[in-house]
Amino acid sequence: AIRNGIAEKDANEIFDLMIDFANYAFNKSHSAAYSALAYQTAWLKNYYPVEFMAAQISSIMNSAGSVSIYIRECRRLGIEVLPPDINESESKFIVKDGKIRFGLAAVKNVGAGAIDEIVKERDLKGSFNDFTEFCQRVDSNVMNKRQMESLIKCGAFDSLNIRRSQLIAVYENIIDNIHKSRRNKVEGQISLFESGDMKQNMNSFSMPNLKEFDEKTKLAMEKEMLGIYISGHPLNEFEKEYNRMVSLTSAHIMEFMDEDSVDNKLIFDGSKVTVGGIIIRKQNKITKNNNLMCFLTLEDFYGEIEVIVFPKILEKYKNIINEDNMVLVGGRLSFNEDEIPKLIAEKFTVLNKECKGTLYLRIGKKTNPGDAKKGIVDIVKKYRGMNNIVIHLEQKKENFRLSDDYNVDCMNRLMLVELKNLLGESNVVVR
Repeated sequence: AIRNGIAEKDANEIFDLMIDFANYAFNKSHSAAYSALAYQTAWLKNYYPVEFMAAQISSIMNSAGSVSIYIRECRRLGIEVLPPDINESESKFIVKDGKIRFGLAAVKNVGAGAIDEIVKERDLKGSFNDFTEFCQRVDSNVMNKRQMESLIKCGAFDSLNIRRSQLIAVYENIIDNIHKSRRNKVEGQISLFESGDMKQNMNSFSMPNLKEFDEKTKLAMEKEMLGIYISGHPLNEFEKEYNRMVSLTSAHIMEFMDEDSVDNKLIFDGSKVTVGGIIIRKQNKITKNNNLMCFLTLEDFYGEIEVIVFPKILEKYKNIINEDNMVLVGGRLSFNEDEIPKLIAEKFTVLNKECKGTLYLRIGKKTNPGDAKKGIVDIVKKYRGMNNIVIHLEQKKENFRLSDDYNVDCMNRLMLVELKNLLGESNVVVR
């Protein structure tokens, strides 16, 4: 550098920059290999999307959060992901008639030995026709009651047209009776009046006439056994409102923690965000000042988000902050080194049927439209929420809907009072 007329100080600074760059820079061969892999992956996803996504999910199926993200991607691509099925599922996720069938290896408590036995028996003697037949044909030495319960809860027997409620009520008795019949047969204790055909005896086992579990219970069972919701999601009813109002999801946080690749404008210490989901856990704690605060675990479409609620906010929203409630939470992110970002809650909005309502405002003939519109905007911008606003101009007999930027919380009584004072009691309606 000196021979080329560059000062020693400048040369050292340049060399120091090169050393820093080398800490994260890829050489050409490494970059070329990654580029080729990226191209191949993009080609496969474009021309063989179902097969590609099935293989992708199978490669990460031990991570429920990642599986959830890819299943949402499947739905975005119009690829249907089918729940586990005792007559179709294999160990990994497979393609079946242009759809993806959930892999049995992703079901909790169901080990590789049990899966191999199920697939082997099915390949050897054909599909299972009913639950009792399944219990008879699959070796009880590799399939225990706990594994059976997991398969029932995740919906693997739904295609046999038996309710999960019925199976949960009788599966232990059926298994015990089959074991007893086998022992009796081995010991030569079968009665002369009892058929030696165990299948015929067991098929006479009657199912109790029980009402099926409600949808919420079935989804909870799927979440317990699969780590995700597969046939639906409790938030589906409010998906439109959720997508419009939420600025940060657990998927963004997971990607940030894995790759540090999320735009820092979205995720940084102190950033203002809105998250949404179901409160699945609530842990109360007493502060040093003897005040009550709590820690929440919020579950959205992709995974979980930790929320910290300090005493003043807890007191203000204590009627909303309960387990199983679906909420939107506004607040700021808090970072600690090597820890998953947490949300410091500042505001809660409950997600319920009222969120789907619309606020109708009428500007009467005697009211100045310009003043009324300005007054409406000044009021509603203080009460952000998910409800649309439709304004009726009496003078022109015209209706128009405000943009989503002006959506409000129709459940806020203070806002309704202010609007009624501005427009009149009968000119403010929520329906």
